[in-house]
Amino acid sequence: MRIRDLERSLFERFPREDAESWDHVGLSVGMPDAEVAGICVALDATEANAREAARIGANVLLTHHPVYIKAPDAFAPASPERPVSSAAIFTAAQLGVSILSYHTNLDRSLEARKQLPSLLGLSPISSLEHPDDASAHGLGSLCEVSGALELGELAQSCAGAFGTAPRVWGAPRRSVERVAFLGGSLGSFGEDALAASVDVVITGEAGYHVCQDLSLRGLSVILLGHDRSEEPFIDILMDAAIDAGATPSAVRRISGAQQWWTVTDKELA
Repeated sequence: MRIRDLERSLFERFPREDAESWDHVGLSVGMPDAEVAGICVALDATEANAREAARIGANVLLTHHPVYIKAPDAFAPASPERPVSSAAIFTAAQLGVSILSYHTNLDRSLEARKQLPSLLGLSPISSLEHPDDASAHGLGSLCEVSGALELGELAQSCAGAFGTAPRVWGAPRRSVERVAFLGGSLGSFGEDALAASVDVVITGEAGYHVCQDLSLRGLSVILLGHDRSEEPFIDILMDAAIDAGATPSAVRRISGAQQWWTVTDKELA
């Protein structure tokens, strides 16, 4: 299988037209006609991940986040004067590693809609973007909870399922019946969650004033951290690469170390 064949197969699964107009998806750097020798799958297209791919003999780095949204002015070795995407592209090209990314087009897939809720034992009824059309591709997931569940219990489940220390807006004893998920940044989708009568939205990140406003209007917010909320999408990309024809043993995962940390009372003791 050539790299261009892998790219085409993944676009059939995650259509380019489903990506946001500002997004950069597909091939960023590499040799389209080269045979796929191995694939490393990661959340981020970093210089370190390109080097890791080369180290284990893979010539494809397949990621969720693109290496850049806007191309840097130059591709050069790492320097504080340039964005990290500059060195990532330079190093990947130098090492013969092609970078393929599937971002907001993957976010709108039915697979992504199911992935995050499944970690908490929930099933989506629709996307958050198209709450009244279960068949439409759309961002986020809308779920209904069966049985009694409190916000504090849900937050604890999120901590275990996503391996993080969530920041929570809302009363811990609040009853939860309707939950929305949105990997990455919440953006303006808090308004969509309110319109869909959601009790709590689970997302990666959102601004202070946004969370404060939503909470006071009746929508609780659980913030997982951008990376923690989208790390599960690596599994989708791994399955997609194998379904495209890659040898399963040649598809390797690079799990991202958490790039930030939270001080706890235990650590302060």
